[in-house]
Amino acid sequence: MSNRSINLTDSLYDYLLSVSLREPEILKELRARTAQLSAARMQISPEQGQFMHWLASLIGARRTLEVGVFTGYSSLITALALPGDGRIVACDISAEYTDIAREFWQRAGVAERIDLQLRPALETLQQLLDNGEANSYDFAFIDADKENYIGYYEAVLQLLRRGGVLLVDNVLWSGRVIDPAVNDSSTVALREFNLKLHSDQRVAISLLPVGDGLTLVRKL
Repeated sequence: MSNRSINLTDSLYDYLLSVSLREPEILKELRARTAQLSAARMQISPEQGQFMHWLASLIGARRTLEVGVFTGYSSLITALALPGDGRIVACDISAEYTDIAREFWQRAGVAERIDLQLRPALETLQQLLDNGEANSYDFAFIDADKENYIGYYEAVLQLLRRGGVLLVDNVLWSGRVIDPAVNDSSTVALREFNLKLHSDQRVAISLLPVGDGLTLVRKL
C-alpha cells in the first residue's frame, strides 16, 4: 500500500516496460528514428502512447484532434486505435518532422485516417469551429508550444462533445513548474494553464505522473 505515487528508478521503469509494453514493430522503428534527432526529447514515452491507444479504444473514439505532431508517434498510435472510418485532424507547422510522420503513417496503413494541417494550430481549430464542428470530436491530444496551451485548450474544448476526452502533455515540465527560479515563457504558461484547469468547472480532470506529466480532461 502507498499513499502517494511511486518513484520510478531506472530499473523499475525498465521492469514496467518489460511486463506491460506491447509496442508494434512499426512504432519501435519510429521511436528509433526519432531518437537520432536533436529534438528527440519531444518524443512521448512508449507507455504514454500505449495508454493513449487504450483510452481512445475505451471510449470508442472516431473523430479526434491532435495539436503538435512532431514525428507522428502519438498520431500513429491513436490512428491504430480508431475504426476504419476514424479520422484525426493533426496540427503542426514543421514539414521536416511531419515528413517522417507521413512515411510511418503510410507504412502502417493509416495515412488516410490522418488529415495533417501544416499551419498554426489555432487557425485550423478556428476553421473547424467556423465549419460548424463544435461538440463533435471524441478525443484530443495537446503537445505543442506551451505559450498557446490555454488558447488550444479553449478551442479544443469547444470542439469536443460532451463526455469527450482531452489529454494534455508536459504539465509537470520536468519539475520546473515548482521551481521559483525558473520563469521562462513556457514554464510560466504551464503554471497558468495548470491553475486554470484546476478551477475550470466545465471539465473533470486528473493529472497523472506519466511521462512529463499528463492531464486527463473530460468535458462535462
